[in-house]
Amino acid sequence: MAGIAGAGVLALVVTACGADGTDSGGSGDGEGADSAKGTSKPVALTVESTVREGTWTSSSATQQVKIAPKRLTRGTAADLEDVNMDKDLQGMVPYYLTVGYTNTGSDAVTGRGPEANFTVTLADGTPGTPVTLWNSNSLATASSTNLPDDCDKAGPASVPPGGTATVCQLVMMPKGPEPATVAYSDETGGTLLWKVGDGKGDDDGLLAAGTTADSSWEDVTTKGAAVPIRVTPKSVRAGTLADLRDYDLTDTSKNTVPWYVSVEYRNVGKEKLLPVMDDGVALRSAGGRDVRPLLDLSISASKKGEGIDQCRGSVSNTRLQPNDTLTLCTIYLLPKGDRPAMVSFEGEGTGVKPLRWRAS
Repeated sequence: MAGIAGAGVLALVVTACGADGTDSGGSGDGEGADSAKGTSKPVALTVESTVREGTWTSSSATQQVKIAPKRLTRGTAADLEDVNMDKDLQGMVPYYLTVGYTNTGSDAVTGRGPEANFTVTLADGTPGTPVTLWNSNSLATASSTNLPDDCDKAGPASVPPGGTATVCQLVMMPKGPEPATVAYSDETGGTLLWKVGDGKGDDDGLLAAGTTADSSWEDVTTKGAAVPIRVTPKSVRAGTLADLRDYDLTDTSKNTVPWYVSVEYRNVGKEKLLPVMDDGVALRSAGGRDVRPLLDLSISASKKGEGIDQCRGSVSNTRLQPNDTLTLCTIYLLPKGDRPAMVSFEGEGTGVKPLRWRAS
């Protein structure tokens, strides 16, 4: 046996199978399983399969590929009951993502190929954990498991220019909510997204975009007392890098798109507040990224507030008065092709709970 310890770590699937290919040690529990032991069956999910052009970057080169998901199935915990998994993966659900790609570059794709860059995400952008799946049933004369085709063996060692491959990627997901997106990310070519089902997944506690919700906030002027506020996401919109032409961006940032998140705050308490509530705003993308906002943008030439004209921040020496509203905007850089999935707000005060909204 070998362990599963997160993305990129090899997992050895130990099978104990009869001649008919069923798993003699399976527990058969979980959705998609029959009541008898050893008869758990994967459940097929609908996934978009449009072929798209992308890149795959190895340690030595960047290759052009055409790539798409072919199949996504949900397994059960019984599939991996003979695998010694790390604690952070125990209790999670295995999803088997079969992808196909064509090497349109000039060099061979060797070793772990583009399948390693895939993951599956929930409606709020929570990503699964991709792990490598190896078949250990080298002496079997029949199919070793009831896993989907191509998921009981490793991918090809090499794919020449013009060659194609069909490979299965195991992704461990939290138990419960259905996934919304299949995501492929490469540091050079950005992000590619495909819908699972209608692309909405399960709500899993997400508020609809634009819904007003109650929270609280405190700052150095409130002397430790939390002031009740009402929070409303007003817009989530894409800009262009030209919007940030007055700022020095890193080389990695030059292949990104700025997204502007505007949130309105209403002070329903009795104390004034500093206009810094945007410190509690966070963004998660459909590609599974937790993104930090751009900070310390200088006051623009218009002097109307910190930031840029497309995403205005707070105005110096202002306060949010009781019964007044204030709208603040934060900027997030996402790789090309990615998009926001969830906007969240972390309030302050005893017992206050985080708020989470769909981004659109």
